[in-house]
Amino acid sequence: MEDKNYIELTASIVSAYVGNNPVQAAQLPELIACVNAAVRKLDGPAVVNATAPKEPAVHPKKSIHPDFIICLEDGLKFKSLKRHLMTDHGLTPAAYRAKWGLPADYPMVAPNYSATRSRLAKASGLGRHSKVPPIRTKTPARRAFQ
Repeated sequence: MEDKNYIELTASIVSAYVGNNPVQAAQLPELIACVNAAVRKLDGPAVVNATAPKEPAVHPKKSIHPDFIICLEDGLKFKSLKRHLMTDHGLTPAAYRAKWGLPADYPMVAPNYSATRSRLAKASGLGRHSKVPPIRTKTPARRAFQ
């Protein structure tokens, strides 16, 4: 960009700022220099913050235990990962699996916890149809008007 464009942009930004904020005359040269430096920096090459891929807290094969599952993001133990992933890391189970290269059948719930919940559901009769059919009452026949 040309110096003229830098000066025009700086003048535009400084005038808008001074029009809406009280600035002492002694601070004006410093404000102009600061804004001009910021405008010139914007035209430079973009700096990409290339960080290496994050390592999991534990190896994925060692993250599944009978009573808990270890979160690969932070190494904490949970019976169920789904809520933790969304609230603390903003990840859905599918995004979590994709991020760490996990298979689609990687569990989000500890095996023993899942088995316990399954037993409780079966004991309370969830998922079963009742054996006694509902009683059907006959509706009286309609009478014709005379």
